[in-house]
Amino acid sequence: MFPEEAPTRAPVSRAAVVDAALALLAEGGLEAVSFRRIAKALGVAGPTLYWHVENKRQLMDLMAEELLHRARAHTGPAAGQQWWEWLRDDARRMFHALIATRDAPRVLAGNRPSPESFPDIERVLEVLVGAGFNAGDAQQALFALGAYVIGSATEWQAEADRARTQPLPDPDDAAINAFRAEVLADQPLLLAAIDERLGARDTAAFEFGLDLLVDGLRARSTAPRTAGVSEEPTRGTGPS
Repeated sequence: MFPEEAPTRAPVSRAAVVDAALALLAEGGLEAVSFRRIAKALGVAGPTLYWHVENKRQLMDLMAEELLHRARAHTGPAAGQQWWEWLRDDARRMFHALIATRDAPRVLAGNRPSPESFPDIERVLEVLVGAGFNAGDAQQALFALGAYVIGSATEWQAEADRARTQPLPDPDDAAINAFRAEVLADQPLLLAAIDERLGARDTAAFEFGLDLLVDGLRARSTAPRTAGVSEEPTRGTGPS
């Protein structure tokens, strides 16, 4: 009688390593992501992973790219969509993807794109250059939006963690409202601001800042340049 053959295991790939890392991230946060745990999840020896990923930093870069891919971020405008509406929608998709997974903003912070993502970045830059930005400013616009989304998602998750033990007051609680009004009697503007914000959605601050950024970029792209004025720095005209 022949011995039963062991079930064949799919060969480990870079994509499988990243998928396993993201599963660990979703389950336990960034502290749960380690090469040892990834190897255990894939049923391989730890050194096998280093054929596909050099170190933790590269792993986090690859995880960041996959998170953006799953969020359908940086895919370019839909047919007929204005570039500024696309930027706004793209940032929203990225933000909601990040707040949905514990520590996802920490994964994206400081990440650097891999060569495989360069064609996608080029397509996005083409959209902004077509809107009137030069290539450098287009890249800076993406950096600024990315940093804002990551920072906002980090703050949102921190506040969500705190709210589990210290929830914000109910805006309809008359007793709390009266107490707050008494405490802030000498700060009427602060009181008005707090009263207004307590009734807002938990993503209202993100949306407010996003509008500022996108509207600012839109205004900058359409700002007329003074005709006949060179953008080169003024050179001295005295004798050499």
